[in-house]
Amino acid sequence: MIFDPSDSPLTITLLVFPDSPLMTLAATLDPMRAANRVAGRELYRWEIVSLDGAAPVTTSGLPIPVDGRFEPGRRRDLLIVLAAFNVFTHATRAALAAVRMGARNATMTGGFEAGAWVLGLAGLLDGRAATTHWEDLEDFAARFPLADVRPDRWVIDGPMLTAGGAMPALDLMLALIRARQGFSTALDVASLYVYDETQAASAAQPLVSLGRLRDREPRVAAAIRVMEAHLDAPLPISAIARRGGVSTRTIETLFRSTVGASPGAYYLALRLKAARRLVLDTRLSMAEIAERAGFSSIAALSRAFRREYGLPPSAARKAAQSPGRNPGRGTGQSPSP
Repeated sequence: MIFDPSDSPLTITLLVFPDSPLMTLAATLDPMRAANRVAGRELYRWEIVSLDGAAPVTTSGLPIPVDGRFEPGRRRDLLIVLAAFNVFTHATRAALAAVRMGARNATMTGGFEAGAWVLGLAGLLDGRAATTHWEDLEDFAARFPLADVRPDRWVIDGPMLTAGGAMPALDLMLALIRARQGFSTALDVASLYVYDETQAASAAQPLVSLGRLRDREPRVAAAIRVMEAHLDAPLPISAIARRGGVSTRTIETLFRSTVGASPGAYYLALRLKAARRLVLDTRLSMAEIAERAGFSSIAALSRAFRREYGLPPSAARKAAQSPGRNPGRGTGQSPSP
């Protein structure tokens, strides 16, 4: 196991797919550089590669220089697949075959963000616990019924590890450094990023990152978590208040003073954001999107969506699919043959 204590250099290959986010790449790569700096010696030895040897273009439009083409037959300690958008376009049969071979020649294999989709499509997650970005968990579970899909930030199961996004990837890499080099080195690395809230693997991926709100007003934070858990079947604000042990008037006052909106308006905005993501990033029907976002009908969704975003959901989807726009992660689509 690569998570055993060791000062021997760990060899890592970062296989970057096109349309990957810079944040996830940086959160994966830079902790290794920082660990080498803190220790004053080479603890981690890495390469960045692409499937064809060309520089993959990230979601921000910046190309990533690579060390060359992915060589799946070479031995390595850890293979990490990074992906995000258009994963079904990039995960061709040849790509999946290369990932399968690479996994056979690696001690451990990871899929970060939609990299987990690549591992799943390659058949590497059957019978194993796994996670992916919170936006895609429901579709991920439906697509890979033989996997034990969890909402955790990151998951390790045997030789497979998966992480939900940039900050979970950072948490996982810090856990790797802590396991191999000890708490002191991991704390020194985290301190370089002024990062003092490392999350456990089992911590759920939230729809809303609450940050300091949890300390400033925990009752509002708790109410938002209830709202998150009931997007498809919205609860009355009075019921949410009762769950938090406060009156409806109190929860109204707290929301206005902390987030600048009534709880009802905040709840509706939360559901509309979920609907907008599904409109832009999937091919789900409007009826299913309305159901998932807690609207009684397509018409009710369309009216609320138009009020919030200035156009109906069908027009928003059409605009997002026009040339020059970066489509979403691709859930709800069929993988390439």
